[in-house]
Amino acid sequence: MRIIAGEAGGRKLFAPTGADTRPTSDRTRGALFNILGRRVAGAHVLDVFSGTGALALEALSRGAERAVAIDSGREAVRAMERNALAVLGEDWRKRLRILKMDYRQALPSLAGEQFDLIFLDPPYRMADAYAGALRFLENLTAPDARIVLERAKTVQIPLPEGYRLLDSRAYGESALDFVAKGV
Repeated sequence: MRIIAGEAGGRKLFAPTGADTRPTSDRTRGALFNILGRRVAGAHVLDVFSGTGALALEALSRGAERAVAIDSGREAVRAMERNALAVLGEDWRKRLRILKMDYRQALPSLAGEQFDLIFLDPPYRMADAYAGALRFLENLTAPDARIVLERAKTVQIPLPEGYRLLDSRAYGESALDFVAKGV
């Protein structure tokens, strides 16, 4: 696993062992950021269920201004901090804020902030977490924001009222849903 492109392109990323963290594959991450294209530069990014931090760090490498990464797993947060140091250097905290807490506590703590790109990639066994997180995101989403849901290809995620599906792409066993706020 590595950063695909941008100022940190090619730098390796660390992932903890075990089933609790399922990093987005390099292929899927590369496709995702190619689709997002120019939306990344200058963006404020929120990476919920961040795991290794690969999505937030890829966005920062490609020119996002800042990112917040949320994960409740101790090993995931350790990996994220290690990866942030490798990708962003000693002053990584200036661009990346890591919240080691459950998303149900973390998202309300961000009240007043607005994000242009939001990644939701919970463990696949937590299919109900998508709808719960989307409800919390209602006031954190910038007007023209994109929300990306990574899910198991075989599972459809019903969107709560107020969100619309823009596009969906499958990569191996995973799928990416591109979502926007509004009807």
